[in-house]
Amino acid sequence: MSEKNTKEENIEELSEENLTSQEETVELTEEERLTQELAEQKDKFVRLFSDFENFRRRTAKEKIDNVLNATSGLIKELLPVLDDFERAQNSFETATEIEPVKEGVELVFSKLKKTLEGKGLKPMDSKDTDFDAELHECITQFDGGEEKKGKVIDVVEKGYYLNDKVVRYAKVVVGS
Repeated sequence: MSEKNTKEENIEELSEENLTSQEETVELTEEERLTQELAEQKDKFVRLFSDFENFRRRTAKEKIDNVLNATSGLIKELLPVLDDFERAQNSFETATEIEPVKEGVELVFSKLKKTLEGKGLKPMDSKDTDFDAELHECITQFDGGEEKKGKVIDVVEKGYYLNDKVVRYAKVVVGS
């Protein structure tokens, strides 16, 4: 029986070794699989990060280009007005009467005003309105009587809206 026990023990040992080696193989395979998954995730992360960095750089460049080129449309539309001002300036030297010069300057002013209005610029109507700190900048206050108290008496410098957003506050005199 001892031989039989020894054979059985050997078989059991071999079975245990087989199981242990299979478990180690499974563990190594599991470890390798996890290592491979980690490498894949790192690769995805690096690619995603690179894509994001490229997107960030591209949008930053586009923003800079937009800022630099945003005024080009306005400048192109203002060039004819500049040409008209140069012609008016040249006509000042040869003009003998003031009326035609005045009319020329009025025409150039009108053209400039229409060009800027076409781009969304609108002047504020502030005179005789209630003082609003979000639209007006008070330069000084004068006694205007009870009916002018808190109202804009005079406009020193016009305020302007650009597409319904204040781009310059009106400098005003307010009644106290």
